[in-house]
Amino acid sequence: MDYSIIKNYRMPGEFEPHDGCIMIWPVRQGSWPYNGRDAQKAFMEVAKAIAKSEKVYMLADECHIEEVKNSLKENMEAVIIESDDAWARDVGPTYVVDDKGNRMGINWKFNAWGGSFDGLYMHYDKDDKVASRFLKYTGDMIFDAHPFVLEGGSIHSDGEGTILTTEACLLSKGRNPSMTKNEIEDILLKTLGGKKVLWLPCGIYNDETNEHVDNICAFTRPGRVVLAWTDDKNDPQYEMSRRCEEYLLQQKDAMGRDIEIVKLPIPSTPVLVKESDLQGYVFEEGEDVREAGERLAASYVNFYISNKSVIVPQFGDVNDETAVNILQKEFPGRTVCPVKADVILLGGGNIHCITQQIPKGEK
Repeated sequence: MDYSIIKNYRMPGEFEPHDGCIMIWPVRQGSWPYNGRDAQKAFMEVAKAIAKSEKVYMLADECHIEEVKNSLKENMEAVIIESDDAWARDVGPTYVVDDKGNRMGINWKFNAWGGSFDGLYMHYDKDDKVASRFLKYTGDMIFDAHPFVLEGGSIHSDGEGTILTTEACLLSKGRNPSMTKNEIEDILLKTLGGKKVLWLPCGIYNDETNEHVDNICAFTRPGRVVLAWTDDKNDPQYEMSRRCEEYLLQQKDAMGRDIEIVKLPIPSTPVLVKESDLQGYVFEEGEDVREAGERLAASYVNFYISNKSVIVPQFGDVNDETAVNILQKEFPGRTVCPVKADVILLGGGNIHCITQQIPKGEK
């Protein structure tokens, strides 16, 4: 693979200026009950909040494009690109920019979070083509990272050379099993313009993505992160978050700074799948299925930073307001927009998972 063409590029922090955001219209019946009926309303609430300060591109196949066009509001554009599901963060391109303002999109290989080893569904060819098709649509330069498997939700960047990820995900046997940790880190540094990778040991309990970093920890600015947290020692998340804290306290970022940690509580009561939630699903053969009583990976860390707002999920929990207040202090120049996101979580992810930022730059 020729990394020379991407040598002077870096992955910006999500808090840096955007040109837009990618989303995908939810219709997959194995993720979104009743053909996405309720999910579409939640997605639109997220899209409307983002569109106040940056353009939203909503992707859909030809069968649903008119439905999308009829739903979109100002500063949104419908784009005909088919996919297998609606996780724009993981199937969309990861963007990098250089110091001249040029922008390029990285096209990773996508295998539904684990392929034949522990992937969540069997057919993902359309998902794997989303990034390249969108980059061709916009005219952005493409760096094809195939056959390296990676999802956008498994990485965060501070924009200054520090890449954040989890060992649980990137070292899982369903991603790049023939590669060592050092080899994987080398690819991350070369493709993302990184100088240092911080390997958190784990993510959120029962996260079916093999514990993506965007559910447990995120940069709010260089040298500072929010970390999903609970003080309940009986909660399995307690030990997982504590291990991440211990790791971060022992590390410095790429610029040699200690890392400031702000603890962001998870919902006080675990979010579980209810029997009524199971109505309307249609699962394919070999697809991961939902079960009543199953704990979902609820986390307020799964927020999206737009140019002027921070869109944060809400679960009808007493910690909803606490999370909003903490994030408002972290982002004093932005408005924190709470969005009821139970139905998005029921699909397996949340607001950050269904969005992918397009940083400001020249094509």
